[in-house]
Amino acid sequence: MTTASKTPTKRTVVIAALTDVIAVIVFTAIGRSSHAEALDLAGFSVTLWPFLAGTIIGWTLSRSWRAPLRIWPNSVLIWANTVVFGMFFRALSGQGVQLSFVIVASIATGILLIGWRLVALIVGRVLAKRRG
Repeated sequence: MTTASKTPTKRTVVIAALTDVIAVIVFTAIGRSSHAEALDLAGFSVTLWPFLAGTIIGWTLSRSWRAPLRIWPNSVLIWANTVVFGMFFRALSGQGVQLSFVIVASIATGILLIGWRLVALIVGRVLAKRRG
């Protein structure tokens, strides 16, 4: 698939979903290491699950399997739900939700979740032009 407007292949959908999961894992790892928190599996999982749940909710609400590379509204909805539900689930589970963290998490997850799609679309267009 070279553009977001064509029907995606199953492979494209799986790669997009896995890339989003990896993006949330990277966000979690960077966040934990920047606060000198251990990267042990238990602590990492506690930090990861709220955002991963938000990403899954975002995929579901946006039906992104229909166009996983589409920036608007799909990836914006995935990003927004990752942040909103991530913070909601963090608060429910007794984890911190300070305004500064919400701002940083919003920026970082936006760069990761929307950014990789922008790169993929640009690369796809460049390759399509080279082919003809």
